[in-house]
Amino acid sequence: MSLAWINQTDFARAVPASAHEVEDALVATCLTAAAQGDTSAYYDLGVAFSTGSHGVDCDMIEAHKWFNLAAVAGHEEAAMCRADVAEEMTAREIAEAQRRAREWLSSTTRRAA
Repeated sequence: MSLAWINQTDFARAVPASAHEVEDALVATCLTAAAQGDTSAYYDLGVAFSTGSHGVDCDMIEAHKWFNLAAVAGHEEAAMCRADVAEEMTAREIAEAQRRAREWLSSTTRRAA
């Protein structure tokens, strides 16, 4: 998972009590960046949910949602990952992922306004 856009030095200074706290902080940072429209954060969240890494459970619906958001924003690798994830999902699960993506966009647009 590529989290190059996260300043690792800042995390080193924080000195969390456990590796689990680091994972939570990485996901929280990604979610904050995603709320600001960061395409890399969308992609990184898709990777985390598709692999069950960084303290989140493997959840293909959430993975598809994040890859979809990244792909719509122009992230080419995310489009390929979204297609790979979709191969393991039912039509109903894909529809749910798309609904969640629309809901995310709608809620972040409302917050920005």
